[in-house]
Amino acid sequence: MSISASHLLLVDTCVVIHLARNDKTGQHIESDLSLTTRAEKPLISTVVEGELLGFAKYRGWGAKKLDQLLKLLKEFVRVEAGLREIVDAYAEIYADGQQNGNPCGKQQNDLWIAATAKATNAVLLTCDRDFDWMHNRHITRHYIDPSL
Repeated sequence: MSISASHLLLVDTCVVIHLARNDKTGQHIESDLSLTTRAEKPLISTVVEGELLGFAKYRGWGAKKLDQLLKLLKEFVRVEAGLREIVDAYAEIYADGQQNGNPCGKQQNDLWIAATAKATNAVLLTCDRDFDWMHNRHITRHYIDPSL
């Protein structure tokens, strides 16, 4: 899928981690999609924000690195996971996953992130395959190969 400037984007946790690390994948993401310079700022779920801060604390990121992460988070539009439209989308995706044998139990945060993408009609940017079963069924997912 080709991402245009008109697409509303939602970033997954792994995308922000690559951007924060400014590693090869993060550099590729920024050069390819210009996330931090787009006129229409990408969205970020409060669930992703929680995962990122938890990851940083667990990994023992120091104050300087944590400040850089907080500065990066300001480049995104924060979307509260508890909004009615997101809760409804979550329920729909969860029920579908349970009924069709798709993994839901261990991926609760991913379901909230996907529900945010569905409710906002945003393209979900991710570097992992957890959303594959939802792609073109509930959401539009743009996979970014982390080995690039």
